Amino acid sequence: MASMDIFDLTGQKALVTGAGNESGIAMAIARAYRERGATVAVLSRGPGVFEVAKAGGFSAIQADLADRDALKRGFDKAMAQLGTLDILVNCHGITHLQKAEEFPIEVWDQMLEINLTSVFLLCQLAGRVMLDKGRGKIINIASMLSFVGGTLAPSYAASKAGLAQLTKALSNEWAGRGINVNAIAPGYIDTEMTRPRLTANPERKRQILERIPIGRLGTSEELMGIAVFLAARASDYVCGAVIPVDGGFLAR
Repeated sequence: MASMDIFDLTGQKALVTGAGNESGIAMAIARAYRERGATVAVLSRGPGVFEVAKAGGFSAIQADLADRDALKRGFDKAMAQLGTLDILVNCHGITHLQKAEEFPIEVWDQMLEINLTSVFLLCQLAGRVMLDKGRGKIINIASMLSFVGGTLAPSYAASKAGLAQLTKALSNEWAGRGINVNAIAPGYIDTEMTRPRLTANPERKRQILERIPIGRLGTSEELMGIAVFLAARASDYVCGAVIPVDGGFLAR
C-alpha cells in the first residue's frame, strides 16, 4: 500500500460548520476534504451557505447554532444528506472587541453559547454516531487565545480556552473507543474576520507581524494540510492535541 494512502478520504462523510463565505477557513477545509475524496456537507447560519455549497460541490444546511433546537435540526439534516458521519469540523464562531469593564453580559453569554456550548452539543451528537461505528474524527478550531489572554476579548479568550480543554476532555473519554478528537489553533490568518480589525489598527498589525517569525499573516489554504492530516488515517495515534498553525507566533 502506498504511503500516501493514509491521507486518502475517499468514501468518508464530513460535516464542516461555519462555511458562510468562499474565502474563510471552513471553506478551505471543506475543499481540501472534497479534493481528497470525501463527501462534504457545509453548515452556516446565513443563506449564503447555499450559494457557497453549490459553487464548491457540497451539500448545504442552514442553521443558527446559537439556537439549540435549530442546531439539533441542522445536525439531523446533515445526517439525512450524508447518510452517516465520519468527520466533524467545528469551525464556526463569533468575536467581539470591547474593554472588559464595559463588556456587555449578553454578548458574553452569546459568545459562550456559540463558540463553546454549541461545539459541545455538535460533538455530543456526532460522538453518538461515531461511537456506534467505532470510529470517527472530530476537529475543533481553536485560536491563539486558547493559549494567551489577548486584549479586549475576554469572552472570546474564555470560549477558546474552554474549547481547547473540551477537546482534551472528549479525547480522554473517546480515544479508546475509536474517536480521535483534536483541535487546530490558527494563528493570525488573513480572513474576512481579521482583515477589517487589522486594517483599522495599523499599530496592532505591526505588533502582530513583528511577533510572527515567518513575517506575514497566514492564509486559509495553509490550514488545509493539517485539517486533512487530522481527518485521515495518518493521524490515528493523535488524540487530544491542540495544534498551532501560526507562523511561529507562540514560539516567540
